[in-house]
This record gives sequence, structure tokens and C-alpha cells, in this order.
Amino acid sequence: MSWRGVLRILGILLMIFSGTVLPPILVSIGYADGQHWHFVYTGLVILALGIALWLPLRKADADLKIRDGFMVVALFWSVLGVLGSLPFLFGLHLSFTDAVFEAVSGFTTTGATAIVGLDRLPPSIPYHRQQLQWLGGMGVIVLAVAILPMLGVGGMQLYRAEASGVTKDEKLTPRITQTARALWTIYLGLTLICALAYWIAGMSLFDAIGHAYSTVATGGYSTHDASIGHYDSPLIEGIAIVFMLLGGINFALHFTAWHRRRPWAYLRDPEFRVYLLLAVGSSLAIAAVLTLESTYASAGPSLRHATFQVVSILTSTGFGTAIFAEWPLFVPLLLAVLSFIGGCAGSTAGGMKVVRVMLLFKQGERQTVTLLHPRSVRFVKLGRRRVPEEVMQSVWGFFSLYMLSVVVLTIGMMAAGLDLESAFGAVVATINLLGPGLGEVAGNFATVNDAVKWMGVFAMLLGRLEVFTLLVIFTVTFWRP
Repeated sequence: MSWRGVLRILGILLMIFSGTVLPPILVSIGYADGQHWHFVYTGLVILALGIALWLPLRKADADLKIRDGFMVVALFWSVLGVLGSLPFLFGLHLSFTDAVFEAVSGFTTTGATAIVGLDRLPPSIPYHRQQLQWLGGMGVIVLAVAILPMLGVGGMQLYRAEASGVTKDEKLTPRITQTARALWTIYLGLTLICALAYWIAGMSLFDAIGHAYSTVATGGYSTHDASIGHYDSPLIEGIAIVFMLLGGINFALHFTAWHRRRPWAYLRDPEFRVYLLLAVGSSLAIAAVLTLESTYASAGPSLRHATFQVVSILTSTGFGTAIFAEWPLFVPLLLAVLSFIGGCAGSTAGGMKVVRVMLLFKQGERQTVTLLHPRSVRFVKLGRRRVPEEVMQSVWGFFSLYMLSVVVLTIGMMAAGLDLESAFGAVVATINLLGPGLGEVAGNFATVNDAVKWMGVFAMLLGRLEVFTLLVIFTVTFWRP
């Protein structure tokens, strides 16, 4: 482990992140909400810490090995959770636990909150929350690689540790810096179009920008306690559905379709087809249940709310027009299952990712056929491509660790005082980066104790870094020379 190189890169990344306080400062000055000095102090603290780490080590070797990349990512996300909480500590006087929970939830694009009364907050604070989600959506590490060629060959190590999905070694362009720029160009373009659409649909400019941040990032933070339901607008909900779906699609697929002018690439992608089928099929099934159970007055409102909640939960966004935990029969459980599936690999969504679930089913099918025909040789294919056995092993390992983490965290939260429904709901909300849960945490995490919130923080980091990246640093092998 090259600690000098790790701390040097961490210092550089923190110095870059200190610049993200400038927009909230401008918002605070523009709205005269009196919060600007809190963001100034936050920026200075982050900048000073970054300089303190970088300056003594500025001549250290910048070449990162794979273990160094994992450590930079884990450290940066953990440190950022604390430093991003400073405006909540200075401005809202939240407890340290609540402030860190809010910041980590924002940066991991979870959307779970411990704050009640969003409509009454000084405007710069909600803006800071929304911006945290936008930055976390694609990953600050990737952003840093895009604008910092000085990371050189180490950039690939950071990208592998940060990017989601089962094919982390694939690059869209020959150089990692070009790859990161391509991803962020698409991400920024989607955000601008989404903000414009929200504004035209009737949101204020402030709300349009804030909700565009959290929609494309599939984060779910809102400037209102009632979330998207505050507007009671089918048009706004329709815009949110479109851009949540786009945020949940593999950005490599966006790159192929847009930059290489191959729009048919979407329909040729097997993961996208399953993703779309899940969204449409689940929406129709839940709408039918809501109609039969007379949850809403007619089939129209049932389909409207069912489609919105299905897309919101499948993409792990967490926006709400209704409290899905109060819906009848099996609907809350079905939605919880959808949150475990999540969006596509390489997207901003959480969950296990559609492609992993597809591979698990294909492996199950292969194993069943092998039992009937022991001498047959079968390979798992995704579309026309054969999936290497090491990828299948990785998927099984990921699934095992993911579900084991869910069980352990659920038991831990029950030990901390939650009932079974609330404990499972809290784990679903955090490890799947969903936001709203079940039981006591169906609306927010304001009433749960600190132990539950800290376990929630760990679960959010675990889900955002896709289990392996975080858990690997707790293994003995990782620390061996």
C-alpha cells in the first residue's frame, strides 16, 4: 500500500471538492438567507485539509496500484460524508449523527433524510442537498479523473473502484480521461434538458434545477416534504418518469446511442429490454391491484401513481407521490423486491443491477439443465456474447455478500430497537439507495436512534460502492504486502 500516493490523491480530490461550495454561496447571497458564511467556512475547512494532505506529499509517486485505488475511493467517500455535513452542522445545528447521515445519504444518492420541514429551510441548504446528489450520481472520483490528467495511469484504478456494474474494465474511449469526460458530458446534458422541462412544466427555476439534479442522479431528494407529490401535476410526474428511466440506463449505452449515432443500440441491449419490461409489467400489475382494491377512484389515477412509484423505486430514486408502504396486499413487498433489482449496470441507480439478476437466472437455468443432462456443456450468454466464468463467479460472490449484508444489517437494526418491518425497511432504503422504507422509516429517519442511523450510513456506503469496494479493505489479504 502506497500511503503517500493515496493521501496525495485524497488531498487533490478534497481541494477540488472545496470548490463545490461556490454555487450554494451564490444561492445564499441571491436569496439573502444568511447561510453564505457557513458555506465559506465549509469550503475553507475542506481546502485546508486538502492542502495539508497534498503539500507535504506533492512529489510522491502518482502511480496507483489497484489496492491504492480502492483505498482512495473508500477514504474519499467516508471523509466526504463528514465534510459534506458541515453546512448542516453550522446552518441547521443538526446533531453530528444527523448531519453525517444527511450528507452521506445525499452523496450516495440514497435520498433518506433525517430532516423534517424542508419547505421552511433557507434556500441554500436544500440546494446543497440536491447538489450533493448530483455530484454523487456519476461519482466525484470519475469527475476528478476527467479534469485531472495528472492522475495518469492511476486513473484507471480509480475508475475500476468507482464504476458500477459487472464489466468495469471496459472503456468507452482509449483513454480513461476521455471516458470520464464522455460520461459527464452525457450526464450534464441530461440534467440541463431535465431542468428545462421541469421549468416549462411549471416548477420555479430553483425547484427545476434542484429536482433535475436529483432526478438524473436517481437520488430522490426534494425541496419539499411532499416530494414530487407537492406539485400534484401529471406533466411533472411524466417528466420525472422519463428522466428517472434515463438515469437508470447504462451510460455506456447512452454513449453508444448518442455519440456514435446508434439509437437502435437501446433495443439491441438485452439488459435494457429486461429493465423496460420490469418497469412496464410491474406498473400494469400494481395499477390493476390498486384499481381492484379501490385505492384510488378509477383506473387512471391508479395507473398514474403505480407507474410513478414503480419507476421511482426500480431506479432507486425514491421520489414519492404516495406512501407505497400503505398500499394494499403484496404491493409494498413487490416494490421492495424491485428496489433490490435496481437499474442497469453503469447507471446512477442502486440495487444489485438488472444484468446481475439476469445472469443469476441464466445460471439457475444452466444448472437445472445440467442436472438433467450431466454430460452437456452449456455456457451463459448475454445476448450473443458468452459470459466468462470469472464474471459469473463475481456475480455469485456479489449476490452472496449483498444478501448476507442485508441479513446482518436487519438483525443489527432490530437489536438497536426497530421492529422487523421497520428494520428490513431501513435496510432496503439504505443499501439499495432507495430513500423511503417501510414501517417507522416509511417517510423519513428522523425518529430512529443514532445506532440505526450509523448502520444506515454504513449500508449506504456499502450499496453505493457495490459491496466489494468497501468490504475488501476489511480483509486480511488486502493488508498483506
